Amino acid sequence: MSVRTRVAIIGAGPAGLLLSHLLDRQGIESVVIDARGREEIETTIRAGILEQGTVEILTETGASDRVRTAGQRHEGIELRFEGEGHRVDFAGTVGRAVWLYPQHEVLKDLVAARLAAGQDLRFHVTAERVEDAGTDRPRIIAKDADGHRVEIEAEVVVGADGSRSVAREAVTGSYGGYFREYPFAWFGILCEAPPSAGELIYSNSPDGFALISQRSPEVQRMYFQCDPDADTGAYSEAQLWDILQSRVPGTTLKEGRIFQRDVLRFRSFVAHEMRRGRVVIVGDAAHTVPPTGAKGMNLAVADVVLLTDALRALLHDGDETLFDAFPDTARERIWKAQHFSWWMTNMLHLQPGAGDFDRLRQIGELRTVVESGAGRAYLAEAYTGWPLDGARLDG
Repeated sequence: MSVRTRVAIIGAGPAGLLLSHLLDRQGIESVVIDARGREEIETTIRAGILEQGTVEILTETGASDRVRTAGQRHEGIELRFEGEGHRVDFAGTVGRAVWLYPQHEVLKDLVAARLAAGQDLRFHVTAERVEDAGTDRPRIIAKDADGHRVEIEAEVVVGADGSRSVAREAVTGSYGGYFREYPFAWFGILCEAPPSAGELIYSNSPDGFALISQRSPEVQRMYFQCDPDADTGAYSEAQLWDILQSRVPGTTLKEGRIFQRDVLRFRSFVAHEMRRGRVVIVGDAAHTVPPTGAKGMNLAVADVVLLTDALRALLHDGDETLFDAFPDTARERIWKAQHFSWWMTNMLHLQPGAGDFDRLRQIGELRTVVESGAGRAYLAEAYTGWPLDGARLDG
């Protein structure tokens, strides 16, 4: 099977689907493929803190209304250390907020919107490689669910296919990227319980970090710092609740049946290249961050906003200026987000081999943040998101 289109997108995640949505508003056709089925895409529960700019893009372009009606607006977070909570007021400090709206709900909205618009969205189609990146007609070589070859030729190919990206190889070759792996991970649980707090609690304790988050009125997500090789089956439910409770002194957690456990490793990555010829990578295909700063999906959205402007100029006007500048422009925000995620991670987590000096220095840093107007403002500004420069919301 051979297909021709203007933009071929690998990956029906937030980046790929939002890109197809924004391109459609500019009158640019696209084809989106994904190895997964629709049910898997829409039911895999993932994190979901959305920056204010992300919410504005979703709502003002018609991609989602539910983010405001079903999502929860959070105007701050709590930093907990030495047994006391310290609220950082986002709205009062920088006049912005975030929304708790899980990624799979964003994907439900985007899939529904794209299918309603007649998007050529192909599930169970697995990209194997990208060819002819250096030409003006790059191609995706893929196979469908029956193993038949599918070839998609386009003016531009976009890899939005996650951290195990097929498209990345066509862009970076053997050069790879900048990489850091952290010596700890998060042990995450999903449980059936009411919320333990109205906003997220980031807790620094002598035993290690814990995060008390939410997913819905009935389902909660919580994490505690663990060894990267921790066995998810090594703890009873009672032991898990004891660990979590010990790391958030001063807050009584509301317990319930734990129905999912996982270990989330901490890695930072930025590809050396985000574009080669007419092939571009965005989102997790181009960069990953530790989850502490809630930047993953929001960075993908920022990439897509910039790339939409670049593709509009390229494909409508024949102007390559923004397309050529896209990698450098995108990397400015990517490295700011990498720094913020690294800073939050190192400020809150217990480092292996840390001594009394390290622990007390860390408490000093936390006090500097919560007791300083400038410290609170930096955290609030970075957490709620920097402006999405270049966003074109008009159709």
